[in-house]
Amino acid sequence: MYTPSYFNEARIEALHGLIHDFPFATVVTHTEAGLVANHLPFELIGDNLLHGHVARGNELRQADGAEVLLIFRGPDGYISPNWYPSKHETGREVPTWNYAVVHVHGRLRVVEDAVWLRKLLETLTDRHEAGLLVPWKISDAPEDHIEKSLRGIVGLEITIERIEGKFKLSQNHHEANRLGVIGGLRQRNGDGDAELADLMAEQEDSIS
Repeated sequence: MYTPSYFNEARIEALHGLIHDFPFATVVTHTEAGLVANHLPFELIGDNLLHGHVARGNELRQADGAEVLLIFRGPDGYISPNWYPSKHETGREVPTWNYAVVHVHGRLRVVEDAVWLRKLLETLTDRHEAGLLVPWKISDAPEDHIEKSLRGIVGLEITIERIEGKFKLSQNHHEANRLGVIGGLRQRNGDGDAELADLMAEQEDSIS
């Protein structure tokens, strides 16, 4: 991934934080048919494992031991040059796109164990149902239905071998421009703008 030094994010807490907040990943593998991409949610376990699952018919079931690349995308958005104070002084600014991504390089292990799978599903369900007024639990479904569902999936465990982040958040601009972008995003308030502005504000805190 092309990453100029000012956009490089190496803080492990920031990388893990993005994975936690945006757990839906693109999983890229190299097969005999060429590059294959799948799109799956993952749960970060400790510092070096990612757990997920797929249907038994998914080609990843045949990829035990394979090298994989997981791409986690954080917030992103178009940045107008009108948000830069310097644009109004010199006119010498152009549009861009801000974003945050984490790339995980690792090794895939396919897990067939039903106990392992059930624990994973309980963990995922408890986490993603937590904000609902009446959270759904696996125990809400008939046991025979859960057992049938478990037979239809396999687990995925990714051992993280390398992790890299690119947080392109206007760090190549001076503070006034960066704050102008944050203000512009909050005013526009489109899809993902608030999250991108919050991430930029966190970056400002780390700079100061």
